[in-house]
Amino acid sequence: MAVPTWFTRDRFGMFIHWGLYSLPARHEWVMHNERRAVEDYERYLRHFEPDLYDPRSWARTARRAGMRYMVLTTKHHDGFCLWDSKLTDYTSMHAPSGRDLVREFTEAVRAEGLRVGFYHSLIDWHHPDFTIDVTHPRRDDLREVIEQLNADRDMARYRAYLRGQVEELLTNYGTIDYLFYDFSYPEQDDDQRGFKGKGAADWCSEDLLALTRRLQPGIVVNDRLDLPGDFVTPEQYQPHKPMERDGRPIAWEACQTINGSWGYDRDNHQAKSAELLVRMLIDGVSKNGNMLLNVGPTGRGEFDPVALSTLEGIGEWMRQHERSIRGAGPAALRPPADARYTQRGNRLYLHLFAWPFEHVHLPGLAGKVEYAQLLHDASEIAQVVTDPSTTAANMNMGGQPAGTLTLKLPVVRPAVAVPVVELFLTDDASVGTEPLE
Repeated sequence: MAVPTWFTRDRFGMFIHWGLYSLPARHEWVMHNERRAVEDYERYLRHFEPDLYDPRSWARTARRAGMRYMVLTTKHHDGFCLWDSKLTDYTSMHAPSGRDLVREFTEAVRAEGLRVGFYHSLIDWHHPDFTIDVTHPRRDDLREVIEQLNADRDMARYRAYLRGQVEELLTNYGTIDYLFYDFSYPEQDDDQRGFKGKGAADWCSEDLLALTRRLQPGIVVNDRLDLPGDFVTPEQYQPHKPMERDGRPIAWEACQTINGSWGYDRDNHQAKSAELLVRMLIDGVSKNGNMLLNVGPTGRGEFDPVALSTLEGIGEWMRQHERSIRGAGPAALRPPADARYTQRGNRLYLHLFAWPFEHVHLPGLAGKVEYAQLLHDASEIAQVVTDPSTTAANMNMGGQPAGTLTLKLPVVRPAVAVPVVELFLTDDASVGTEPLE
């Protein structure tokens, strides 16, 4: 399936990891990390009361940050469901809140003009038929105990449950634009303990993908079913170049966190700055990728102050520089050091990660730029083309290689996270890609 135009145009979305793990507030894998038994972990269900949950506020925050789609964890690996599933009582409807949190989310997101995305875990440590494996919280039990437990578990029954829940989500909540399945791990076998990883055969991935596309024909689906997807999902790193599959370019989306944790992690203070996240977004778009930036709401349903401040900082930059991101993609030019290019039609955007003293030299652009300006305030930037034979003197800059355009910048760096120069290309310039919208 071709990737929908909106996905490669919008470029920036919000990921939301929220569930029972927000209460211990020690990472969304707390059940795994602390080897928690189902009976022990279930106590969080009795205390999950997100009385401050206001998805309209979430959606407004996302929109102000420059995001155009939102992706909510309908169910994470702990098996807790945020919607009114008819297949289990382990849902938000049976918590003190008694609310279908997914329905409220979808309605709020659409009301703000954003696209709706779901995350859904293929893993379920709560389900009685999900066999114990290398990821399971009970993986360190005695082998004979695990063998006895797995003897009574039936992955066929679990697959029917997984399929039924996907059908609920893709039938009962209107148009769903995006689905992030998570995740397959067939390569994680542990022969010493006899564990096998799980992949496409365990999920019946081909059938699950076919069901997904039948119920939501326009949906975009990721690559974690152990099958090729519409896009690939580098996690917690920045690709060093545009991504490919079988030697051909493919759409991709880097999923990133503010502080290294997906779920709310109260004592994690390793937050990335808004400036760093802006750079990561720019870097991704320059390589034809998207960014899905995560927020982990608290157990009461709010974004924490650090997340709000960070998103506000990103949003201030996006307010003035959105057109270098939205609808933009890579340019067929090598940027100068400490810079990135993006291109949108006949406009080329120079993102300056380091601010040079007065001059920046752009190979290949002499005679191809009709006008140049700083994007944040539309102030003109002077253009200079020097004779390559000019010799540098005490107070005169030497010539640059033929075809080089030099921009004369102000001495003082603009007070924005990343300064951007907008270059209007001449009609006959042939330096980049086709427009993305």
